Amino acid sequence: MLDQVMAPQENATREKSVAAVQSVDRALTVLEIIGRAGTAGVSEIAVELGVHKSTVSRLIAVLEARGFVEQLSGRGKYQLGFSIVRLAGSTTARLDLAKISQAVCDELAQTSGETTNVAILDGPRIINVVEAIGPAEVALRTWVGQTCPAHATSSGKALLSGLSPEAVHDLIGPDLEGFTAHTITDLAGLDAELDRVRATGWAGVREELEIGLNAVASPVRDADGSVVAALSVSGPAYRLDPVAFIDIADATSAAAEEISARLGYRG
Repeated sequence: MLDQVMAPQENATREKSVAAVQSVDRALTVLEIIGRAGTAGVSEIAVELGVHKSTVSRLIAVLEARGFVEQLSGRGKYQLGFSIVRLAGSTTARLDLAKISQAVCDELAQTSGETTNVAILDGPRIINVVEAIGPAEVALRTWVGQTCPAHATSSGKALLSGLSPEAVHDLIGPDLEGFTAHTITDLAGLDAELDRVRATGWAGVREELEIGLNAVASPVRDADGSVVAALSVSGPAYRLDPVAFIDIADATSAAAEEISARLGYRG
């Protein structure tokens, strides 16, 4: 008897799920039709989709409310909206990040005398995607392609500062691994540190990942202001002394702002 009662409910849930997927598919097809034609009206979209005009009108209403399409004044036709441009710009910015940032990294490495890197967030870790070696006599090993724990690196802190505390907790989890006596190993301490990063615009680590290694980093933003990368300067502790962090941070922040501007960020 229970199975007989549950079966109609399961069928209804399944039908709603199928309908929702179909609606999403149709909405995406509407965007493709408008994108291909440049402009399109409800009637012609309905013909191409093979559905009633009322169905297209409902889809268009949702897309218009979210800014994905906009109506041409007095013509009854629609074109792609600014939300599409924003998403496309974000994707392009990410693809161009390495190419755009290399020259800035090279210049910062020369002026700072230390190794510079651009890193992106990869779950609870960072991955370095760009590097420039400074002219100092003792160069650090290459970091390109290597991943490091976000909570113990300056780049990781700069990247995490772009997230809400709740998002940071979900991403990092409750257990923070300690690598040296200086590593932050509790969420409360990390929250306080990220608040400082948000206030100053830069992050620093003092032998938190490795003894003898210090670093400073600033966030890089894309066109919509999201933190998409971090630019860091790292060096041995005897050269990159915490006393000099503010001066290095100023230069790093200026360089990060230059990359951000090239990605379309206007402040």
